[in-house]
Amino acid sequence: MHNQEPPKIIKQRLQYQGRKFNFDVNHLRLPNGVEGDWECIRHPGGALCIPVTSDGKLVLVKQYRFAIKDRILEFPAGTIEENENPADTIKREIEEETGYRANKWQKLGEFPLAPGYSDEFIYAFLAEDLEKLENPPAQDIDEDIETVLMTPQELEKAIFDGEIVDAKSICSLFLAKPFLSGRKK
Repeated sequence: MHNQEPPKIIKQRLQYQGRKFNFDVNHLRLPNGVEGDWECIRHPGGALCIPVTSDGKLVLVKQYRFAIKDRILEFPAGTIEENENPADTIKREIEEETGYRANKWQKLGEFPLAPGYSDEFIYAFLAEDLEKLENPPAQDIDEDIETVLMTPQELEKAIFDGEIVDAKSICSLFLAKPFLSGRKK
């Protein structure tokens, strides 16, 4: 680990301001004197949960992701709204995306999603003691989501078979494994 000073920001330019994130270009001077431009996606962060039913099945969602032009399986997740706590974000999202409410929550951890070009962090939670809502909140109008239940073994097989490619879901599953196997409470 280097104890060097961080690069010095010489100039920042907002290139694009979007609905969910911004894109800026930063002119930096590195500690060795080299200067250059670095692009960065500025994102408020996301919250994700691994919902577990009383019979041990995991609740996933299948939805279309425009950037990769495919419908993919992933755990329920959502963008953190301004001044919102990640735990509140995911409690809202699980109900909207799956129609379940969790009565027991465990924070699993947090991690940067793509630190080479984004400041987005994912806040991962385990959601247990699920109840199916009679009148779940409506999904966002720009979402087309299908709920899928899988055992942990089916999910791991789907990951290794390349059927599940969502990095935040795979990483969060790794964080949840001690809880899912009964080693942690």
